[in-house]
Amino acid sequence: MPRLRHYWVVAHRWFALSVGWVLALMGITGALLLIAAPLDEHLHPELFRVAVPSQSDTTVSLERVRQHLASEFGPRAALSFHPPRTAQQSLEVTVRGKWQGAVYIDPYTGRELGRRAQTEGFFNLLFKLHSSLLLDQTGKPLLACVALCYLLMLISGLVLWWPRAGIKTWRIELRRGRTRALYDLHRVGGASLGLVIALSVATGAYMAWRPLGGWVTTLSGAHPMRAPSLPAHASHAQRMLPVDTLIARAHEQFPDGQINIVQLPPKADTPLRVRMRLPDDPHPNGLTSVWLDPYSGKVLAAQRWDQLDPGARAVSVIYPLHTGELGGLPLMIVLGIGGLALFGLSVTGIWQWWRRRKARHHARRVSGAAQRP
Repeated sequence: MPRLRHYWVVAHRWFALSVGWVLALMGITGALLLIAAPLDEHLHPELFRVAVPSQSDTTVSLERVRQHLASEFGPRAALSFHPPRTAQQSLEVTVRGKWQGAVYIDPYTGRELGRRAQTEGFFNLLFKLHSSLLLDQTGKPLLACVALCYLLMLISGLVLWWPRAGIKTWRIELRRGRTRALYDLHRVGGASLGLVIALSVATGAYMAWRPLGGWVTTLSGAHPMRAPSLPAHASHAQRMLPVDTLIARAHEQFPDGQINIVQLPPKADTPLRVRMRLPDDPHPNGLTSVWLDPYSGKVLAAQRWDQLDPGARAVSVIYPLHTGELGGLPLMIVLGIGGLALFGLSVTGIWQWWRRRKARHHARRVSGAAQRP
């Protein structure tokens, strides 16, 4: 089967040359992200940590914070509140408008602690690189295509690695030169860690490109759930109720839920969404949502995480599986090794191709020189 093997080699090589650099970037940024968030908080405590006053149950009104930010960024800026989950944590507000980034606020005094643009700081830049290649929505389907290419590379790589007569598939020769050592490391590393890397790549692609979830829902025979619309009588001329009042009404739907994200409507005809985590939800941020009319306070819809359509519900497991939170520190370590291995496989694969190409060109020059009279 030498001819068929040649086709597998060519397919594996060109997939690697086409998307290898993207895979290397995804691998190293994914591995770094596992430690970047806690490291960022440690290096910049002035943004993430606050002093707890003696009366720690007295916090600033979120409506007051909203009005202040709306006066600065304009009424059309989309604001997402991330309430603190511990007494020492700051209030983070994500802004999407002419300026995009995060503002950090002391939840007890309302004082601004600082702000960052969406690509400012090591962690933010790293996250944008990993999640969209700094291309926003354009980068997400691109990453999904790269993930598909990796799966094809994995299949072709396993076919090429598969045990053959006289070949020791798990042996790594370190005493026969750098080229042989890197070849063996590439071959054995890809075979042993390929499925771990595939798990990271596939779950990342699923979250990056939302149509994949829609396809899962359609294939399951279910209908995708849509966010509700505001009643026809709702008007931007009406005054929005205080954010704190709306959050309290949403919390009445799920009293045991932890409120993690409050998404204020960027447009006057959009409902307000309160996202929370229930005790049985595996997603660290929670997928249970309550939508409200921001003018009347009426609850338009309330959806538990386990009642979502299959494509959306899968994220409750896929997200913590991708970040490693589902398995705690052991899974994070395994995924970190997988990310570093993906970077190493991409670099060693491209290096081997370049070296062989260089050797062939050298051989042709020598052969041409020998044939000259």
